[in-house]
Amino acid sequence: MTDLSLSDPAALLRWYVDAGVDECIGEAPVDRFKAPPPAPARAPAATPAPSIAARAAIAAPAAIPVITPAAFGPHPADTATSVAELKAMVEAFDGCGLKQFASKTVFADGNPSARVMFVGEAPGADEDRQGLPFVGVSGKLLDRMIESIGLSRAESAYITNVVFWRPPGNRAPTDEEIAVCMPFVRRHIELVNPAVLVFVGGLSAKTLLGTTLGITRVRGKWHEYSSPGLAAPVPAMPLFHPAYLLRSPQQKRFAWRDLLSIRERLDQAKA
Repeated sequence: MTDLSLSDPAALLRWYVDAGVDECIGEAPVDRFKAPPPAPARAPAATPAPSIAARAAIAAPAAIPVITPAAFGPHPADTATSVAELKAMVEAFDGCGLKQFASKTVFADGNPSARVMFVGEAPGADEDRQGLPFVGVSGKLLDRMIESIGLSRAESAYITNVVFWRPPGNRAPTDEEIAVCMPFVRRHIELVNPAVLVFVGGLSAKTLLGTTLGITRVRGKWHEYSSPGLAAPVPAMPLFHPAYLLRSPQQKRFAWRDLLSIRERLDQAKA
């Protein structure tokens, strides 16, 4: 065995290298699982008191600018002269990131000449597979709701969404994804020009009514939907989403009232 002496550091270093020790970590072991000590508290820096004008500016929030479609200039969707032409535009559109994860574009279902148009939120897994809106469990409930007031999906109702592609994992679409689809949705409503609009679910109601109020606050009341391509505002009724009614069946009595109100408005418009 080699006799090493602390008085010969070079020989000791050569011995470490020969033994495969080529890196020095430290003289004491380190517990990597131990939480670091808390940082010492720092006294906040003294700030001068705001002036009277500054306090007034803080107290009065800035006005939120109203952004209209015209503020963004013309959109290709505005040139569509028929629902079929708009559908072709949407299917060829690659400006929404959701499309790369979706199996199919979910444009619409039903009769585009119908007097009532239902606008939902976003496609789910069943809709993504079939390429049609509201075809899963909640879609079957929506069909029964429509039929309860004498309508049918095939002949007297038209159904679409505010987003044409399924968000991954059935998450809610982001504001950016909705904004990208909105020119197509707006033109879609203009081309159908229904007598009554039904916003199915809170997301649809908030988006198309431009409100932050939840569905429980806006349902049961008639609103007006306006758009540059419409000759006159369209009466609109927000409706509980069928998926919500499946989770909260006690709310069905309110949905039934809203459906009866929709039927009454359709009869008034026909008279």
